[in-house]
Amino acid sequence: MDLSTLAVFIPACFALNMAPGPNNLLSVSNASRYGFMCACSGGAGRLLAFALMIALAAVGLAAVLHTSEWLFHGIKVVGAAYLLWLAVQLWRANPQGEGLAAADAPGIGRLARQEFLVAIGNPKAILLFTAFLPQFVDPGRDVTAQFAQLGALFLVMECVAIALYAWMGVHARRLFAKPTSRRVFNRLCSGLLASAASALLVARRA
Repeated sequence: MDLSTLAVFIPACFALNMAPGPNNLLSVSNASRYGFMCACSGGAGRLLAFALMIALAAVGLAAVLHTSEWLFHGIKVVGAAYLLWLAVQLWRANPQGEGLAAADAPGIGRLARQEFLVAIGNPKAILLFTAFLPQFVDPGRDVTAQFAQLGALFLVMECVAIALYAWMGVHARRLFAKPTSRRVFNRLCSGLLASAASALLVARRA
């Protein structure tokens, strides 16, 4: 891959990685409740989901979403329902007990599963890979290898985004140390997750 392609791809890709979305919001919430390392480790679930999406885009299977209105609708409804469920759980979370949450955090597998389900439940993310990555692929060269390189770069920058949002969550935890403040923060995150679910429900195929 030539340097001119990388010079355009890396900034554009990182802007996508850093865009506020359900998964990045989940990293902030998990870091504020369970700590930086738990949030970053849980991000592995998101990386797995994105790796699967990139593989689908590479083999052209994601094109099915462009032609199947029912499949697209089904995935987004399930994804939105899961986001709403997370929003309700966060809204109902007891701020008095969250001081103990960092020491008694849920298993990394549970946090990774949350991240995976939120990512895989967003069909617009799959379509993003089919629309974004091919712009940087030279059809005259090995397409599969180029998808692998671009996908790997995307995942590396996604790791940076996970760490940055988790860092924000840790600082939010310090700012909202009091139970009343933490309740406000939890409900703000809950409202944003619910808003993301609503946006997902009204999303249409490009």
